[in-house]
Amino acid sequence: MAVTMTSIRLDTNLADEAAKVLGVKSRTEAVHVALREIVALKRFKNLMRKHPGRLLFGEKVRDLHFDLLIALTARSHGARLITSNRPDFEMIRSHCQFKLEIWPA
Repeated sequence: MAVTMTSIRLDTNLADEAAKVLGVKSRTEAVHVALREIVALKRFKNLMRKHPGRLLFGEKVRDLHFDLLIALTARSHGARLITSNRPDFEMIRSHCQFKLEIWPA
């Protein structure tokens, strides 16, 4: 991860609340986590628009939302996600990086 010093004006109350909610120790960490999550969310929305025919099957959208939440949770904890659901998680991983291990069904 490339890191550089920068100066931004923050609502300190909001930054402190974000750090608490996100379970991090500093405002800097809160900003990094929040930015990673918003980028992943935007990529997922783009994915949904890019593959509407494949993804808009009632329960499938709901399942993919849950899969994305699982992937983002694993990533935020630095954990490896283990699944037998190769197609969905590899599609999600093409838009946001996380550790993935596929087990046979």
